[in-house]
Amino acid sequence: MREIEATEIATPQQFVSEVAAHCRPVILRGLVRHWPVVQAGAQSPHQLYEYLKQFDAGLQTEVFIGESAIAGKYYYNEDMKGFNFDRKGMRFIDALQTAVSSVGQKDAASIYIGSIPINNYLPGLVAQNSIQWLPSNLMPRIWLGHASNVSLHYDAFENIACVIAGKRRFTLFPPEAISRLYVGPIDNTMAGQPVSLAASSPFDPDRFPLYEEIRDQALDAVLEPGDALYLPKLWWHKVEATAPFNGLINYWWDAFSSGPDAPYASLLLSMITVAERPLLERLAWRAYFDHYVFRPNGHPLQHLPAEQHGLLGPLKDTYGRLRTRVMHMLRGGY
Repeated sequence: MREIEATEIATPQQFVSEVAAHCRPVILRGLVRHWPVVQAGAQSPHQLYEYLKQFDAGLQTEVFIGESAIAGKYYYNEDMKGFNFDRKGMRFIDALQTAVSSVGQKDAASIYIGSIPINNYLPGLVAQNSIQWLPSNLMPRIWLGHASNVSLHYDAFENIACVIAGKRRFTLFPPEAISRLYVGPIDNTMAGQPVSLAASSPFDPDRFPLYEEIRDQALDAVLEPGDALYLPKLWWHKVEATAPFNGLINYWWDAFSSGPDAPYASLLLSMITVAERPLLERLAWRAYFDHYVFRPNGHPLQHLPAEQHGLLGPLKDTYGRLRTRVMHMLRGGY
């Protein structure tokens, strides 16, 4: 896996062109080593709690709590109808205090405080802990808790994950691995995204034979406090927090967005409009998707002058017209 020193990136344009545009994971060593929150976490979980406490807005959140026996492996129960942990509403700062105070206690419950929007819950924290070359309108999130093992999943956005306490190990597979990962339900999930059942269970070649073809091809990244990992959208990643107490701040955004509509929305819409049509019709639509959307052979109207491209002109000029047509059709128009 590619690894660069954080000082090599100076501007948003440089990050996009030299890192994000390659659509491959990159370790950014020492990216946030200078952050005060990292320095507090390096002292102790208690010092991290005291540092974060000064920003607390007093808001409630949902906390994952599991018995010590799960060892931080938040997952389905045996029949996959429920989960091996409970969700409990708590004030964020109370949950953090409970997690910190129980570090190292034998048989203590496993606590996971995840995906907390920092600007809402800890206003002022970003002013002291930020990445200068990221868009200023991003809302970072914080993840805190005991040792944990988050099942292999993907995100539909770019992700920069910054370790602020403990240690994180990422196990990665490219998007093309999806057909061999035996993905679970897209709605009955632990935290929003579907997970790989094959990569999240003890290895079972009889149950998951296709996974055996790729399981030794995973990429690994081990991050220390102050390190960060850039994850392109749709890359599968398992995240293991291996210290008794761990913290992470991450940023999700679409580095290549042309407007408010996300690619994932078109995927879900295609499930409605295409997925259960006859095979030969699906293959016909695939040819049209390839031609107009994925464009392996270049622009679909490259044989015509640019002024005749109409709705297939530059997206910066046609986005609004295309979107208006789509919304009209979704309302029943033609």
